[in-house]
Amino acid sequence: MKRLKIWRRWFAMKFGFARLMCLALLIVFAGIRLWDPPPVQELRLRTFDMFQLIDPRHKAARPVVIVDIDDKSLAKLGQWPWPRTRIADLIESLTKNGAVVIGFDVVFSEADRLNPDQVADQMRSLDEATRTRLRELPSNDQILSEAIKRSRVVLGETGQRAISSEIDKSLPFTGVATVGEDGAERFLFEFPGLLRNVPVIEKVAMGRGLFTIRPERDGLIRRVPMILLAQGNIMPSLSLEILRVATGTPTLLVRTDKTGIRAVRLKGMEIPTDRNGQLWVHYARQDPSIYVSAADVLDNTAPQNKIAGKLVLIGTSAVGLNDIKTTPVSRAMPGVEIHAQVLESVLSGAVISQPNYGLGVELIAALVIGLLVIIFTPNLGPVRLVLAGATFAAILVGVSWFFYAQYRYLIDFTYPLLSTTAVYLTLIFASFVREQRQRKEIRGMFAQYLSPALVEQLTPEKLVLGGEERDVTIMFSDVRGFTSISESYKRDPQGLTALMNRFLTPLTNVILERKGYVDKYMGDAIMAFWNAPVDDKEHEINACEAAVGMLEKIDEVNKEREEEAADGGHVYIPLNVGIGLNTGIGVVGNMGSDLRKNYTALGDCVNLASRLEGQTKEYGFPIIVGSSTALAAKDKFAILELDFIMVKGKSEPEVIYAIAGREDVMHSGAFQRLRNITIEMLGCYRGRDWLGALDAIERGRKSEDADTLEKLFNLYEARIRDFQLNPPAEGWNGAYALLTK
Repeated sequence: MKRLKIWRRWFAMKFGFARLMCLALLIVFAGIRLWDPPPVQELRLRTFDMFQLIDPRHKAARPVVIVDIDDKSLAKLGQWPWPRTRIADLIESLTKNGAVVIGFDVVFSEADRLNPDQVADQMRSLDEATRTRLRELPSNDQILSEAIKRSRVVLGETGQRAISSEIDKSLPFTGVATVGEDGAERFLFEFPGLLRNVPVIEKVAMGRGLFTIRPERDGLIRRVPMILLAQGNIMPSLSLEILRVATGTPTLLVRTDKTGIRAVRLKGMEIPTDRNGQLWVHYARQDPSIYVSAADVLDNTAPQNKIAGKLVLIGTSAVGLNDIKTTPVSRAMPGVEIHAQVLESVLSGAVISQPNYGLGVELIAALVIGLLVIIFTPNLGPVRLVLAGATFAAILVGVSWFFYAQYRYLIDFTYPLLSTTAVYLTLIFASFVREQRQRKEIRGMFAQYLSPALVEQLTPEKLVLGGEERDVTIMFSDVRGFTSISESYKRDPQGLTALMNRFLTPLTNVILERKGYVDKYMGDAIMAFWNAPVDDKEHEINACEAAVGMLEKIDEVNKEREEEAADGGHVYIPLNVGIGLNTGIGVVGNMGSDLRKNYTALGDCVNLASRLEGQTKEYGFPIIVGSSTALAAKDKFAILELDFIMVKGKSEPEVIYAIAGREDVMHSGAFQRLRNITIEMLGCYRGRDWLGALDAIERGRKSEDADTLEKLFNLYEARIRDFQLNPPAEGWNGAYALLTK
């Protein structure tokens, strides 16, 4: 007992009871998070809702169209359900107009009440001959079945809370295989019953999936199950089955681990899910442009370009059919549009997910930040205390938002924030109590000599944006003729995006491998710089090496694309890159506004690099560099002087150079001969010896590898012809004022 008191006293002296209490709080909050009661879930879900409201999915393409059984269609064609012959006509019209896959957000669970044989039995006034003729006619369901056979149709099914009938094992099911841990069924949402379509149409469809949507506790649709368990069978959702049919995937693969479902794999794509096989829907704002009235489709008045090449969902927005849902971005969204949102986000690669390791990240964040608060907060003054609290809160919110904005990961900051806030407030309260006790003691001791009153004033500090001057090498690169390339992708915006990623990725990798910093992407253009924020003593060399490496990567991409074009029988347009490099003093640092900053570079050296990139097409060389860059790289690369120019916005002229290759090219005989001819031409040109310059140009055109300098020779020949007619002014130093940027 005595020893226990000694240990308690030692802990109290070393750490303080407040810190010990805060350690206990961390443990309590970790237990609450693992328990995850409804209030904690609600707070987390509301946070994720806020993220989507602030930054919803932005539509770059519209691969899905909804054929809407809307109020207009019901008013024109009659109440639902319609005769199956009309549904068959709808399928025929959509197929004719180029629909890729047709999915039904409805279920045809019973035979059509207007089948001829049923009409024959129900109509009392028919004569026997007419009844016989009606019974001999094909049923409406059979007509629909024939239409489905001639198209690519995915039928909708729904889970039920009770078993209504035994499953017909002769009807097809989509194959589902598990990769990873066995026992995926225990993580899936289960429905005891399954409502399927009538067999005559069920067995001929290319796919079948559940359109059942499971709302959260508050009634919002945030997640849609991709895989479900219905009457003992693992089944895909309607949207997943549409993707399977569209991609030609024979069997769905469900990737699992010990914590649950991780993802669902299709041919060419993987869809991340939560542990229960649900996809967090990355919602865009409601989009009326993706709706087409079913009546217009049946009348053949719907625009064909709204259907051709699209995934088609057939559903309803009619209020009377009761398929209206609430989502984080809309109070009233038709259920069929939720399936469309799923398809759009998956096809555009704009999915959001809550990784299975998210819980571990949240627990570690709460523990680490909580311990930091426990260690440092009691030693801080009032102002620093407030700033520290705000900093920790901003870090938590900022990291969570960063993962959402950059990677579309849902990492909850509310639990670490609540845990840290509880610790923070406990320490503040303990500090306040301790301070009040100390003040009381001091007032008691010095009441006759000092006033106990203390006035404290807090002045918030403002964030000052700025930077530092550094010697940097700036790069601008741009794809030549990208407008014409973009024109060829008018009907395939996703293909254009894939192409941009295909060439921007290797170019970026080359820059990063050579210690460069990618400042920004501007469409097909890249801005990068060296020697900031990390010091690089060989920044000019590394920048030149990156530029040459980028051209090599582009050649590799072009070779692959040319082979693909030959195999696919389509037009091949090569990608050509222009690169401008310049070295000089620039201002680098965090620049922007109070709300958003960017680490970037500014200054004349940046502007000149941009101008040099723009001149690559004029001089016929893909890499043009300024004089400072050329001077530093002259022993490592084949440097060729091009011109002495005056660029717009700059008062002093600049000698510019081309990089024709690495050191092996520099020592080649062909390059030495071309460089000597170029030096001779420039010497005559700047000395106003026009005939001598023209003679050098003609000899250069006859030399080996002269095609490399053809544009340069043409440029100087045109200038010289102009100067022969209109000589430059006295005192001309050879500088040429560029007319273009």
